Amino acid sequence: MLPVARTSKSRKGMRRAHHALRPVGYHACPKCGQDRLPHRMCSHCGYVRADLGLLVAEKKTKSK
Repeated sequence: MLPVARTSKSRKGMRRAHHALRPVGYHACPKCGQDRLPHRMCSHCGYVRADLGLLVAEKKTKSK
């Protein structure tokens, strides 16, 4: 079934007014100060919470 009347640009814009993307909210890591996503591990130092820490493995180089 086809629409009876064409939807105007104004009506279409008002309907889509809440579809805008929001910027990602980065937080500073309390341990090292690097930016990190909230509720995520810090990729620089491995900090998650004060009572929980994850070890970040260092890259090993081949020795001859």
